[in-house]
Amino acid sequence: MLFIMKFAVLALLLPSAYGAIVADVRALIAKDDFTQAENVVGEYRRQHGANGEMLEAHSWLGRGALAQKRYDDAGRYAGETRRMSLEALAKRGLDDEPHLPIALGASIEVQSHVLAGRGQRSEAVSFLKQELDRWKNTSIRTRIQKNLHLLSLEGTAPPAVEMKEWFGPKPPPLASLKGSPVLLFFWAHWCGDCKYQAPILAQIKEKFGPKGLVILGPTQLYGYIARGEDAPPEKEKPYIDEVRRTHYAALPSMPAPLSGENFKIYGASTTPTLVLLDKHGIVRMYHPGKMTYEDLAGRVEQVVR
Repeated sequence: MLFIMKFAVLALLLPSAYGAIVADVRALIAKDDFTQAENVVGEYRRQHGANGEMLEAHSWLGRGALAQKRYDDAGRYAGETRRMSLEALAKRGLDDEPHLPIALGASIEVQSHVLAGRGQRSEAVSFLKQELDRWKNTSIRTRIQKNLHLLSLEGTAPPAVEMKEWFGPKPPPLASLKGSPVLLFFWAHWCGDCKYQAPILAQIKEKFGPKGLVILGPTQLYGYIARGEDAPPEKEKPYIDEVRRTHYAALPSMPAPLSGENFKIYGASTTPTLVLLDKHGIVRMYHPGKMTYEDLAGRVEQVVR
C-alpha cells in the first residue's frame, strides 16, 4: 500500500514520468471529447494490451461521465473497467504495480455513485460494503471506505481514533470530547493542499475555539520523506514532526495522532480529509479535500451553536 501511495505522490511531483496515456485521456475528457478518448484508449490497448496504464486511462472515461451525471455511460465505462481489471487479476496481484488498483478502485467508486445518483443509495451502500469486505487486505480498502463514508457516515457516530502515538499535545480520547464540537483534519507531510488548509484552520480555531471547538490532526507514516527518499519510521517520524512544527506552527495546540489505521477506518485516501462532529459526537460533515475558510466556517457555525 505504501508503494501505491508513494507512486501517486511522485506522479504529482514528476508528471513527465507519469503514464502519457492517462494524461492524454484526461485532457480529452476535459475537452468533453469522449469519442477521441475512447479511440486513444483502444489504440493503446491494441499496441500494448490491457496493462495497468491502459486500465487506469479507461477508468477516467467512467469518472468523466459521472462528473457530467451521464449515469448510463458512467456505469457502462465503469463496468468495462471492472471486467478488464478482474481479468488482469488472474495473472497478477492487485498491488503488484500502481495502476491496476487505481483502475479497479475507480470502477467501484463510479459504480457506487451511479447507483446513488439514480436514487438507489441503499443499494450503493450495500455494494460498497461487499467490495470493502472483498478488498479489505489491499491498497484500495481506504478508497472504498471513503466512498462508503461519503454515502453513509453523516448523521452517525464516528469510528474511534487510535491514539497510541502522537505529535504535539497528548490527544484526548474522542469519546471524552462529547459536549464539544470536534474537527478531524487528516493530513500528510507531503500534501500541499494540507498546508493550504493550515492557516484556514488557524482562523477557524481562533473564531470557534472560544466556543469549544477542538481540532485533532491525525496523520500517518508513508515510508518516505522529502523528494520521495525512502525512510524507516525512526527517520520519518522526526521529519513529520518537523513538517508539523514548520507548516502547522499556527496550530500548536492541535494533537496529531499517528496511525495508518485511522486513515483506513476513516477512508482518508484523499488528503486533507475533514470530518466535523457536533456536540453530541455525531458526524455532521465528511469532506475529502481542502475547503475555503468561508465554506468550512459555515459548517462549523452550525455545530457550535
